[in-house]
Amino acid sequence: MNAIKVARRFIETDPADASAKILARLVLALESEASFELVTLYDLDYKSFQLAMDILKEWRLDRYYASKSKLYDLSVQVSELKE
Repeated sequence: MNAIKVARRFIETDPADASAKILARLVLALESEASFELVTLYDLDYKSFQLAMDILKEWRLDRYYASKSKLYDLSVQVSELKE
């Protein structure tokens, strides 16, 4: 399974999770070409960090992949959740 789908499922499962929020912010930054503090990735556990690296690889290789839009929409929704 590709990282974009894995990330989407991870974020959908528990959007209030700190790692899910970081991954959602990463996706938003990638899609909008905004800045993202890379040091934030070090707050992730190893599995989530690897997922973030895989997202970056896939994003770089295929910026227009259809599943990306679903993950982006979900990431927007997560970023709007009240903490």
